[in-house]
Amino acid sequence: MESVAKPTLRPLRTVFMGTPDFAAETLRILLEFAGAEVVGVYTQPDRPCGRGRQCRPSPVKEVAAERGLPVFQPMNFKDFADIEVLRALSPDVLVVAAYGLILPQAVLDVPALYPLNVHASLLPKYRGAAPIQRAIEAGEVVTGISIMKMEAGLDTGPIMVQRALRIGHNDHAGTIHDELAKLGGICICEALARLQTGAYTFTPQDDALATYARKLDKGEGLIDWNRPAQAVHNQIRAMYPWPGAYFDWTGPDGKPLRLNVTPGEVSEQAAQAAPGTVLGEMDGRLGIAAADKVYLTSEVKPEGRKAMSATAFACGYMKKCR
Repeated sequence: MESVAKPTLRPLRTVFMGTPDFAAETLRILLEFAGAEVVGVYTQPDRPCGRGRQCRPSPVKEVAAERGLPVFQPMNFKDFADIEVLRALSPDVLVVAAYGLILPQAVLDVPALYPLNVHASLLPKYRGAAPIQRAIEAGEVVTGISIMKMEAGLDTGPIMVQRALRIGHNDHAGTIHDELAKLGGICICEALARLQTGAYTFTPQDDALATYARKLDKGEGLIDWNRPAQAVHNQIRAMYPWPGAYFDWTGPDGKPLRLNVTPGEVSEQAAQAAPGTVLGEMDGRLGIAAADKVYLTSEVKPEGRKAMSATAFACGYMKKCR
């Protein structure tokens, strides 16, 4: 356990660093906390996206602009001048949530108190870039938020606050992402409140229990129906909404078609067809055979087309209308 610092009841000068929606929701909650004065916001540079390849601000930048907060977007912190700009803000704490940049030690040394990271797992499990998806993919029934002091290692720092969140059987990465973003905001406010009073400790992580949540790749969405239906269900939930889970199906016309599958559920019905066989509509859902049981999904999305209900797909592509 690390010893505590002297209490301070004034609002803590806080610099926030983050980029995507997860970080934006955490920032919104932090801005409502009276114990923090957000004096600057760092986010990644605007990048081209969409068909027009136009530069768009990050979700964090949009929140900062709405609140009139100064925004800084260095490419990295290799330029000493960027570190001097940060130092001039005189932060008590850095709050980092899904920033997307590896911070050098010179940046971590800037705050008067600590650099704190909002991480979407129960550390030391699922260190790394995709903790939400990897937890669901592994069939975990609980995840959470860890507030840790940042250090040079990847998500290795000691933990101040940790809160658990249940993963429901049919939760997917999208629903858990949104819940954890809110919980992250609550937890970082709790951490800063502890800093104000001096009533906090840091608990070292047990490296022997650490696991790594590697970054997602689009190719990981390919479904292998030769696996048990529960494993397929975990994969589909983990890959939704991005990058999506899919498989290649050949219809009655003999043409191959790539289908994206929306998260559904595992039925109790045993699969009596070859894995990957699309069985047609079953009680308003599309049945697909896995290695052991039938997987049921409410909709699929043919490549290049809009998402379709099970009934529409069965009628349009399988020629099986009731």
